[in-house]
Amino acid sequence: MKPFIAIALLLVAQAAFSQAGKSAAADVERGRYLVQVAGCNDCHTPGYAEQGGQVDETLWLTGDAVGWRGPWGTTYPANLRLSVQQLPQDAWMKRARSELRPPMPWFNLRAMSDRDLGAIYRYLKHAGPAGAPAPAYVEPGGAPRTPVVTFPAAPK
Repeated sequence: MKPFIAIALLLVAQAAFSQAGKSAAADVERGRYLVQVAGCNDCHTPGYAEQGGQVDETLWLTGDAVGWRGPWGTTYPANLRLSVQQLPQDAWMKRARSELRPPMPWFNLRAMSDRDLGAIYRYLKHAGPAGAPAPAYVEPGGAPRTPVVTFPAAPK
C-alpha cells in the first residue's frame, strides 16, 4: 500500500472514531440529564429527595434501604448501577419497560423512546458499579427491617 493511501485511511478511521466518541459522550450526558429530570434519583439515590438533590453524583442510582410499603408488600429501590452491569442493553430496556412492583412508575419508562432509555443505560454503564444491592422484597404482611414509607390501601 502506498504511504499516501495508508495515511488517508488512517485519517478517515481517526475521524470516524472521534465522531463515535463524541456521540457516546453526548449519550452519556443525555442519560445523566434524563436521570435527573425523570425523578430516577428521587427513589434510587439515598437521601436525594431529603437533601433537595444535593447528593454527590458518586452515590446516584445506588439504591436505597428505605422501603415502600403497601398492599403489594415492601419494595426497595434497586441499585441500578449494579443491576445494569449484568445486562446487555436490549435486556435492560425490556426489563425497564416491564410491569414492576409499586411504586415504580414503570409506565413512564414504557413511554420513553428507545433513544432515551438507551441514553440512561449508557449513563449507568459509564457511572460504573457502586454501592450494595438493595434489601430483598418483603411479601405482604411481612415485617420490613428498615424504615419504610407506607402507602394506604387503595380505595374500593
